[in-house]
Amino acid sequence: MTAKASLAFSVTPSTHRQSDEERDRILANPGFGTHFTDHMVGIDWTLDQSWHNARVQPYGPLSLDPACSVLHYAQEIFEGLKAYRHVDGSVWAFRPQANAARMQRSAKRLALPPLPEPEFLASIRELVTIDKDWVPSAPETSLYLRPFIIANERFLGVRAAQRAAYYVIASPAGAYFPKGVAPVSIWVSEHYTRAARGGTGAAKCGGNYSASLLPQQEAQQQGCSQVLFLDATEGAYLEELGGMNLFLVRRDGSLLTPSLTGNILEGVTRDSLIQLAKGEGRVVEERKITLEEVRSGMANGEITEAFACGTAAVITPICCIKGNGFTVGQDDAPAGELTMALRKSLTDIQYGRAPDTHGWMTQLA
Repeated sequence: MTAKASLAFSVTPSTHRQSDEERDRILANPGFGTHFTDHMVGIDWTLDQSWHNARVQPYGPLSLDPACSVLHYAQEIFEGLKAYRHVDGSVWAFRPQANAARMQRSAKRLALPPLPEPEFLASIRELVTIDKDWVPSAPETSLYLRPFIIANERFLGVRAAQRAAYYVIASPAGAYFPKGVAPVSIWVSEHYTRAARGGTGAAKCGGNYSASLLPQQEAQQQGCSQVLFLDATEGAYLEELGGMNLFLVRRDGSLLTPSLTGNILEGVTRDSLIQLAKGEGRVVEERKITLEEVRSGMANGEITEAFACGTAAVITPICCIKGNGFTVGQDDAPAGELTMALRKSLTDIQYGRAPDTHGWMTQLA
């Protein structure tokens, strides 16, 4: 049972809320990450006071000193999770405790203060409660929650900041695939790597994502939707996509996914799919996977499906994998049967259409 938060949240309602008509207009076609709710959460941290000043406040710009550590040394972390409206109007989060734990691990790696789980859970509950009307109800829609911590100390010395702030903002999210789940092609990057041994690959920090943008552009120039990174040591083993974990389905119905080596983000969706597949009696193998194994396996039919997974899309089918001098799979290949079955199993739990036998859902409002 989760402990009760030790901080009490003050609430300052926004005096400039969107009208019901404007909010309904936005929720009819929210897109992703372009519209934001009326409020946000803030909690301050200092070396001498620890976490304090927990509050719900109107959504608006932050005031930062030009010398803040986050602007010069990228000392920041973030999380991403969703709130889902169920048919009875209630609002639920999917495995927020796992996000809280991962944020603590990320904080440790970036020398930031870890936020206790009770405060993390209380912060998202406070925000969703006051902005409940922003949670869409159309199929495949949700309210995306973005908690983050930044080092906001005014200091240019190279050391861990002694002042930081935690915030949560929320954005209504439309269906990731508005025309149905669409398989994508991915490009194998041979010139860039996402993470190296001892680096920040397992932390959810902005630097990992900014470093992936150039290779992502390279993938798009090759006609692919996503980039796939190989390991930094040998350049032979699959790791993850720019923002998603990778799974392969073999002919016998078993699943294969790169093992967590410290270079790969421990995805909540990844872990959930492993549990679901094992619950169905399927073998799930986590190990190092060579690119050559995938190329030959997709060519000879040993590997029958591939998909990526993450919070935003849940599961994205992969139709083909391309790289310098090779293509395996076909651009017009349909989504795999097991891929779609796993996606349905997970989203049915998230939206309350199936029993939550794992205890994954937490009611927020």
